[in-house]
Amino acid sequence: MAKRVFKRKAYERLLQWKERSAGRTAMLVEGARRIGKSTIVEEFARKEYDTYILIDFSKAPQRVHDLFNDLSDLDYIFMNLQLIYHVELKKRKSVIIFDEVQFQPKARQAIKHLVADNRYDYIETGSLISIQKNVEGILLPSEEVRLKMYPMDYEEFRWAMGDEATIPLLRTMLSSKEKVSEGVHRQLMRDFRIYMLVGGMPQAVSAYLDTANLAEVDMRKREIIDLYESDFRKIDPTGNISVFFDAIPAQLTKNAMRYQVANVVENATYARVAKKLTNLQESMTVNVAYHVSDPNVGMALSKDTERYKLFVCDTGLFVTLAFKDRDFTENVIYEKLLSDKLSANLGYIYENVVAQMLVAAGSELYYYTFPTESGKHNYEIDFMIARKAKICPIEVKSSGYNRHASLDAFARKYSARIQDKYLIYTKPLRKDGDVCLLPVYMAGLI
Repeated sequence: MAKRVFKRKAYERLLQWKERSAGRTAMLVEGARRIGKSTIVEEFARKEYDTYILIDFSKAPQRVHDLFNDLSDLDYIFMNLQLIYHVELKKRKSVIIFDEVQFQPKARQAIKHLVADNRYDYIETGSLISIQKNVEGILLPSEEVRLKMYPMDYEEFRWAMGDEATIPLLRTMLSSKEKVSEGVHRQLMRDFRIYMLVGGMPQAVSAYLDTANLAEVDMRKREIIDLYESDFRKIDPTGNISVFFDAIPAQLTKNAMRYQVANVVENATYARVAKKLTNLQESMTVNVAYHVSDPNVGMALSKDTERYKLFVCDTGLFVTLAFKDRDFTENVIYEKLLSDKLSANLGYIYENVVAQMLVAAGSELYYYTFPTESGKHNYEIDFMIARKAKICPIEVKSSGYNRHASLDAFARKYSARIQDKYLIYTKPLRKDGDVCLLPVYMAGLI
């Protein structure tokens, strides 16, 4: 069976880069393993250039690696690449792809000279932490433009399902605050729950399209998780990075105000594991929400790097990770979500998918907690994003429960800083005073 090439938003970003750059920069597409970077880049090269060479440095022969040891004769390098890959390169009409460039940092360093030569375009792809680990002592090129790529967002997932109408219509409805009927809403929620279970990893989506069998989908996701953990062990033989990753569902279940490293690894403190947690974040297998001390437009200035929450980059993987050590048939999330009977203690799955959707839409994640009037408990704003020189506080509910005490208390405290307030839940769109009650399938449209 031919490999599916899904429609991805990254393609349009690549097209904009090609037109604007005209060879003055190279493009580095960053992202976790198996999100479809190599596939979309090769599809772009095939459609937008006369010819292309794809060098996969994870399996390229040594003679290809050796070409980048000496850049004094670019003609020699290009001639050898054409002979090795049996492709004729054409000036300003060809692109050379450095796939898995982390396995050959000298090729990445060469970008400065290759771009200056201006004969061809260059696209790099990189995955996981080794892209950082392997550049020690390497001069990173300033001529490099970066594109962060994530698992398929909900709109891309709908495209894969053959539906290009729903998300534009929802975008229009959000703008006009128009409500859908209960019957339509139920169908939209059923469609969205499938996205939560399958996720946005192209292999999992392909398995769903081929089989409509969630057990088969789960198997594909387990393979991806195993691949991630194998990569983690390569750069951290202690296994702590894998442990931190595996513990994300359990940490969210505790409903704590932060990810508690001491509960995951015995005697761990932030200072002791800071580098490993940074490595995990750089892998792009997780999304991080930082606590801020001053919820204002410049939230990055007041974020607490020792106080954060971790979410899995793909909610489909999250569902599988939560029951990784059990058989598929024991994963109650599939059954409960499909029947719309997800219990309160599994509500964290909605928080994970909202985090994923906000990040895919280009938002940085921050959250904020502050004491209640009695001082005995805390209010919590699950997410805050910046919009129009102000902030949008967001509460997430895993049900149709529509009280928003935290949003109300936050508004009393910081009314002048707020653009819009959102409660994301499982019921149809409506307004409650100045709070927008937003169905979860619209979260990525904020």
